Amino acid sequence: MKSSFFHKKYKGIVIGGSAGSFKPITKLLADLPKDFPIPIFLCLHRLKHVRHGFIEALSIKSSKPIAEPLDKEIVRPGMVYLAPANYHLCIELGNTMSLSTEGLINNSRPAIDLTFKSAAYVYKEKLIGILFSGANKDGALGMKAIKDKGGVTIIQDPEESMMNTMPQSAKQVTEIDFCLEAEKITKFLLDLYKAYQK
Repeated sequence: MKSSFFHKKYKGIVIGGSAGSFKPITKLLADLPKDFPIPIFLCLHRLKHVRHGFIEALSIKSSKPIAEPLDKEIVRPGMVYLAPANYHLCIELGNTMSLSTEGLINNSRPAIDLTFKSAAYVYKEKLIGILFSGANKDGALGMKAIKDKGGVTIIQDPEESMMNTMPQSAKQVTEIDFCLEAEKITKFLLDLYKAYQK
């Protein structure tokens, strides 16, 4: 893996997923060290009427704090932010986040594309975008936006994904830097963490 990817100080990591993504994302959060410094924004398709239990399920194994942000909340290092049920999550200039109930995008709210595009606009080449398993195309154009702004694009290997439409769609619209099994995505972030310790 190119060492050049580990010499940059990243400011944000966006992670998207839908059907089949919960298990690998939970495992990733469990394996990241408590002091992993880069804020992580999770945009996961979830049932809009189920507002409780999801964040608790993610938090059970995670050593890192996970929160659903409030509108205009300030982004803090080391936090994991989960897009609330039935709200779009955007990253804003000025180190804040915003929530909205605008119309569905790709039949989804929260929409991965919206979170990814807003993060790409703010963080540019200092952003890592990761797309896991899912059954629709949400996230593909967001990954293109990340790539176009110079960020790093990573998809879960479609061969391993429970539902491969989401990572495969991203692969069709933009150049993907890394196509990895879920365990190797975690290893990428751990290698990045080690590089930050030097």
